[in-house]
Amino acid sequence: MSRIAENLADISQRIHTAAIAAGRKTDSVGILAVSKTHSVDKIREAYAAGLNRCGESYAQEAIRKITALQDLPLEWYFIGPIQSNKTRTIAEHFQWVLSIDRLKIARRLNEQRPQQLPPLNICVQVNVSREPSKSGIVQQALHEFVEQLVELPRLKLRGLMAIPLKTTEEITQRAMFNELRRMFDDLNQHGYQLDTLSMGMSADLEAAVKEGSNLLRIGTGIFGARNQ
Repeated sequence: MSRIAENLADISQRIHTAAIAAGRKTDSVGILAVSKTHSVDKIREAYAAGLNRCGESYAQEAIRKITALQDLPLEWYFIGPIQSNKTRTIAEHFQWVLSIDRLKIARRLNEQRPQQLPPLNICVQVNVSREPSKSGIVQQALHEFVEQLVELPRLKLRGLMAIPLKTTEEITQRAMFNELRRMFDDLNQHGYQLDTLSMGMSADLEAAVKEGSNLLRIGTGIFGARNQ
């Protein structure tokens, strides 16, 4: 068994334990392998271990990997901040974008999404910890933002994403994740039919699973320390 397969087995056991503790089905939580800065060979190992979702934050690096791995049925997620000059590349090559927090960027992605491709799946990034330096929509602006997004025909709104303040205290982790879950539920009660709640990474996945995450973003826990 490869090191990545061993790491994935450990992550899967942690998810299983957290899901059981929360009274959830153990197969209700998906894993997005955060492959940014990691090699094509490592991504192939991850695929062989059972993962087919890859998360990238740097457009040029991602395109090299997408090209090199086009023989595999991988689903590519853009998960980082988006510069205006990178929207066409992202619109043409990715299936998902999890980091939408500006209408200007959303409109560019909508305009540049090729007609022969299905609409681009998107999640809105929410700044649940209200950090001035962190990307994301604040809760007070979320409903108006979502109302504008759903008018863009080449985008398909799927859910919410957050990267909360780092802390080792589970009670604090759960409070921030619970806040995002309540926003998610509120939007669904208003008829938006969202199905993706992406929260939780290697260090806080237990808290995220207990608060309802169904898409964890795991990098270090699968691939090891990030290459700089």
